[in-house]
Amino acid sequence: MRTIESQTITEAIKKLCVEANYDLPHDVYAAICEGIEKEETDLGKDTLKVLKENADIAKQRKRPICQDTGMACIFVEIGQDVHVDGHLEEAIQKGVALGYQEGYLRKSIVNDPLFDRVNTRDNTPAMIHYDIVPGDKIHLTVAPKGFGSENMCQVKMLKPSDGVKGVKDFVMKVVNDAGPNPCPPIVIGVGIGSNFEGVALLAKKAMMKDFDAHHEDPRYAALEKELLEKVNATGIGPAGFGGATTALSLHIESAPTHIAGMPVAVAICCHVARHKEVIL
Repeated sequence: MRTIESQTITEAIKKLCVEANYDLPHDVYAAICEGIEKEETDLGKDTLKVLKENADIAKQRKRPICQDTGMACIFVEIGQDVHVDGHLEEAIQKGVALGYQEGYLRKSIVNDPLFDRVNTRDNTPAMIHYDIVPGDKIHLTVAPKGFGSENMCQVKMLKPSDGVKGVKDFVMKVVNDAGPNPCPPIVIGVGIGSNFEGVALLAKKAMMKDFDAHHEDPRYAALEKELLEKVNATGIGPAGFGGATTALSLHIESAPTHIAGMPVAVAICCHVARHKEVIL
């Protein structure tokens, strides 16, 4: 049994919150650069150049890439042979609070969703998802997500008879409903299967996949490719100004489901697809 001090987790989360907001992931940055070369319209090309310049300035000057520094979403894979000396969840929440305070990141969380809506002033509580896995390590992923794109996400409980066409139609509906609102070029995660709450988590995990990754099932991999082409054919383009670069990537995560249903979720993220990770 390996012991990890809770303070070590707090420090790691604090650092990841800041880094995720200052430094665009390498694959996202590379896709924007590639989009500049491939973009068919002058306005689309110029818009992508502005996004690249913004990311460069944020990294060099250690400033947030976007003013909406998001709601912190934390994925914790904890080895079954790890003992945390202290309170794990408190350590994570403290790390988020310190990261947002010391990194001068905007605090966007309110204490009550409907009535009070008073700012908590430290961007907590964060959303935390736990998975117990083999081993003696803890894998932490911090993914702050702004609500300009979060508000564009949708879940639909399709019927099995809706089939592949139903999934395609729903994904395209979500993209067209979103239009320019999520600050394209967007990053798309599609969840298929599980149940009502599980499918949304599948979509979020799909959204964070490396751009070079593909679904292990070739049928889903082909669907990823087809849907990405369809999304980019909409012509929404960078910042909604028109062009061929509406989405940078589209990935699918699938899971077993009930015989009577086919849940589908579409998670949309802006081009600032922030996530950083560390293994302790």
